[in-house]
Amino acid sequence: MRGQLFSLMITILLLGSLLTCVFWHSLNNYHVEPQKLPPHQKNAPHPGLCKGCREVIIKVLEHYSKPWKRQEDNYQKFRSQLRSQCHGDTKAFITQGNTPVGSKIVYDGERKRTLEVTPDIFRTFIKEYPFPNKTFDACAVVGNGGILINSSCGNRIDSAQFVIRCNLPPLAGGYKEHVGIKTNLVTANPSILVGKYQSLIKYRRPFMESLHSYGNSLLLLPAFSFARNTPLSMRVVYTVEDFQSRIQPIFFNPLYLQSLGAFWRSQGLKELRLSTGIMMVSLALEHCANVHLYGFWPFSFHPHDFHTITNHYYDDKKPNKAFHAMPVEFELLMRLHSQGVLRLHLGECGAGEL
Repeated sequence: MRGQLFSLMITILLLGSLLTCVFWHSLNNYHVEPQKLPPHQKNAPHPGLCKGCREVIIKVLEHYSKPWKRQEDNYQKFRSQLRSQCHGDTKAFITQGNTPVGSKIVYDGERKRTLEVTPDIFRTFIKEYPFPNKTFDACAVVGNGGILINSSCGNRIDSAQFVIRCNLPPLAGGYKEHVGIKTNLVTANPSILVGKYQSLIKYRRPFMESLHSYGNSLLLLPAFSFARNTPLSMRVVYTVEDFQSRIQPIFFNPLYLQSLGAFWRSQGLKELRLSTGIMMVSLALEHCANVHLYGFWPFSFHPHDFHTITNHYYDDKKPNKAFHAMPVEFELLMRLHSQGVLRLHLGECGAGEL
């Protein structure tokens, strides 16, 4: 009897997913293929069926209808592969130890362009790796997905030993209950620095005020991904120094990013560039015994009841599809979840999860 009820539930959800395909037009990199509607769908309120709808719904039901269980062997195997190819435990960041004066930095996004490290640039590098030979017990990597709205996950996120946030997300203004406030590392996307803070060329105080909520965390910048990011990142460093902030700017090592891109391509990810989210997940998998992901759901409806959600918990700005393949990344993360390597949180933290 239970088996019949469960089959009926799946059937109802799958039919419901077809009626919600109108929302899938905004899915990141999931293509909507115009097709003729079958006879029984002629009155459906949308012009076409969405490729990939059923597959994702089935996978979510399959992986989240049963309790998650950590599988130590799978975790250790994946972590070993990641470390042996990327060495994120020692090479993820530029330091004065691994990048001396006179060395040449090759931009990972522009392989033909290099930069010689001058004394002025060298002094902006951190002296030592920020957490050498350190394995944190539990880490929370917080994406910015709209799935965090009304999730009540703030306390659970803040209970992690190390919390990573992406692209300077707002934490004040009523978000704390759902996303928390603890921050040990936060990234800054150059597009945010350009669009929101005018590249720090004129008014710098709004930028510094936005950093207050992150306390004395590390501020990770992709200074050497593209040549245009270098002067912008240097302005961030100088601004932080001028305002005597407690936050610590650090730079991604482009050699690490190249290795990381090759690793994920070997796992089936073919996008032009990795998203910040999967970069942070990769760091966490090398540095943390238990990795928990929040806010990683790149679709425009909630998996629990299919209500519409925004792309981010604070706005509905869409990602650059030319660079990132968010749903494909999500499928890889979901696979790691099902293998017990990491844990995806896709429900309300205060009232049970999917």
